[in-house]
Amino acid sequence: MKCAIFSLIPATVLLFGCATSYQADGFTGGFTETQLDTNVWRVSFRGNGYTRGERTEDFALLRSAELALANKFTHFAFSESNTSSALSSYTAPVTATTNASANVFGNSVYGSAKTTYSGGGTTFISRPTANNVVVMFKEQPNLNGMVYDANFVCNSLGQKYKVVCNAPK
Repeated sequence: MKCAIFSLIPATVLLFGCATSYQADGFTGGFTETQLDTNVWRVSFRGNGYTRGERTEDFALLRSAELALANKFTHFAFSESNTSSALSSYTAPVTATTNASANVFGNSVYGSAKTTYSGGGTTFISRPTANNVVVMFKEQPNLNGMVYDANFVCNSLGQKYKVVCNAPK
């Protein structure tokens, strides 16, 4: 039983050892989108326990820019934007190990034992999420508020995270 548990540890470290990459939503997180109207989309990005909130927000913004360009829009703005984190915890089981020695002298046994305990630590895991409702435009609108140029966002965040915009996912 111990061998089976310890053989899973390296696989788990390899699987969960990195922040969520820019990808469609899967086991370790990623982006999702839903078209709500001809020029309105809901775009979300969910990170894993190694993903910072800034990265999550950037990837939701990058996906919004990609969708705009893929649908022949040049600019976009958020009508809603929020971020959150799901907090969970894991407490390792406590393990006790006892080492003992005994000496026999005639009909008597003398000995000692020492028990050590390990484990029991609690790890807290925060998984950030960014959710945006994105309105897209064919040209730069005359709006009060933040309007993004889709090409600029694709180039800027694509360069920051080494992602090619509108590459097959």
